[in-house]
Amino acid sequence: MNRFPPWKYALLIIILGLGLVYALPNLFGEDPAVQVSSTRGFELQPQITDRVENALSTANVEYGAAEFSPQRLMIRFDNTERQLRAADALRESFGEDYVVALNLAPATPGWLSALGAEPMVLGLDLQGGVHFLMQVDMDAARTQQLESYVSDLRNILRDAGIRYRSVRVDRESVVAELRSTEDRSEAREAIERELGTELVIESFDGSQTQNLRLTIEEDYLQELQSNALRQNITTLRNRVNELGVAEPVIQQQGSNRIVVQLPGVQDTAEAKRVIGATATVEYRAVDEQNDPYEAERTGRVPPGSKLYYDRNEQPILLSREVIASGDNLIGAAAGFDQQSGQPNVVVTLDGVGARRMLEHTSENVGNRMAVVFIEHRPETRMVDGEEVPTTRRVEEVISAAVTREPFGKRFQTTGLGSATEAAQLAMLLRAGALAAPMQIIEERTVGPSLGQDNIDQGFQSVVIGFALVLVLMAVYYRVFGLVANLALTANLVLIVALLSMLGATLTLPGIAGIVLTVGMAVDANVLIFERIREELRNGNTPQASIRAGYEKAFSTIADANVTTLIAAVVLFMFGTGPIKGFAVTLSLGIVTSMFTAILGTRGVISLIYGGRKRVKSLTI
Repeated sequence: MNRFPPWKYALLIIILGLGLVYALPNLFGEDPAVQVSSTRGFELQPQITDRVENALSTANVEYGAAEFSPQRLMIRFDNTERQLRAADALRESFGEDYVVALNLAPATPGWLSALGAEPMVLGLDLQGGVHFLMQVDMDAARTQQLESYVSDLRNILRDAGIRYRSVRVDRESVVAELRSTEDRSEAREAIERELGTELVIESFDGSQTQNLRLTIEEDYLQELQSNALRQNITTLRNRVNELGVAEPVIQQQGSNRIVVQLPGVQDTAEAKRVIGATATVEYRAVDEQNDPYEAERTGRVPPGSKLYYDRNEQPILLSREVIASGDNLIGAAAGFDQQSGQPNVVVTLDGVGARRMLEHTSENVGNRMAVVFIEHRPETRMVDGEEVPTTRRVEEVISAAVTREPFGKRFQTTGLGSATEAAQLAMLLRAGALAAPMQIIEERTVGPSLGQDNIDQGFQSVVIGFALVLVLMAVYYRVFGLVANLALTANLVLIVALLSMLGATLTLPGIAGIVLTVGMAVDANVLIFERIREELRNGNTPQASIRAGYEKAFSTIADANVTTLIAAVVLFMFGTGPIKGFAVTLSLGIVTSMFTAILGTRGVISLIYGGRKRVKSLTI
């Protein structure tokens, strides 16, 4: 009467077996490690392992396994003290060409890793990490917009055939100096047609010129600053996501601040590299009329030019006027040049950039145009004994090729060192440029100790709640209670396995969801067992009571769990951060608890009582 089909037993064994395998990695913990990777994304060579061994031997630092891959070298250590000493030694040995970062490497056995079994991802409150509060420089955003207007105004006046002496930024406005009153009137009309909704235009007389002063309209300035903040948030989120930081938190705080939280990043230097991984390009004409070596030797750079260096440290003179920049890019894709086979980035410009590029290349066929790679590298300087976060602007010419024919909207950028560097540059260009500079005004590391305290407290809450439920069920329902306890244990294993398989991030609210699930999981068994008791009191046989108990309690259990699941899904869809973490574990717990409470306990009860021909009583 209560025989369980063999296929259901097979299903139970397979699911519980898989759950056990994928939950096991969480028992092995993590090893302190140091990760070495290339600053520019070049593939590492196997010889780097020898350099690491020599550096650590010189510093007298013992280490464990060294795991090499073309993207990174991971060195494991027994404790954090050796990890920190090794990081200092390697940073001194490798310099700026490599990134040396603290990390935590899962100690999962190889056979589990081969099956794709990895431990759960822990959130910032459990794993530790870094927290930054960044302030957006709104004054710089306004200055950048004014400088953009300078270029736009020159193009407007040039297209309209209006003569002018200069267009320049003057404090919080742009001043255009015209030769005559007629030129000023025509210029005003042309500017109002193009930019009338954005600028307040005033006329005034200079000593020898007729001038226009253009100030950003107040409402448009507020909109500009708001857009700058939103663009910075989007840009940071895109960069962090593409760089692979798990579950970052990037959100607005106030009118000009952004909060960035990166779980699992142990040292602030690595965190700054991730969030400050800014790179862009500028296209400039090469100054063919002057000698760059002479300018380097004398220190006198010709007017209108600027001295740069290429990757071989050779000087080159470029025009100060930018033809197009990363701000004009609307698309970027890494690839390979069809003729040379070298890595490149195919870029697509917006309308303004395409027009400028077409005008320049049409007039300069046969002349060289350079591509300047610009990177802002975060660094920390000691000022009066205190660490002060700053950024260093690094500019270098990656290409200076001859323009063979005019082009505008779509073209390729070459001169990159590797396919990996091309992919990274394309990623950063796609993510976009920061609309305004940012400064870190608060920097906080959530240490492993704080994270470990949270883990211990959360684990204790689960253990205490779990133990109390086990004792209560065993005392109150006896044999059936022990069966429910087995199901409860299996439920916890399955929740952990699913969190590990899905790569979901476990946070402190997530642990609260697990604790709640423990209570809800046993609730289904209570409903079933009470129904069985009721059937026995009504005079039914033990076998009939077991069957009726499971069948008649199913609808009640399903209704209760489905309504709770709907609430959890709504929390996940509309919640953020901690609420989502709670919703994820609650949703998974509901599904696993229904499986173990209904199918799991029924299978065990059938093993105990299903094979007996006559059952006189039930231990319930």
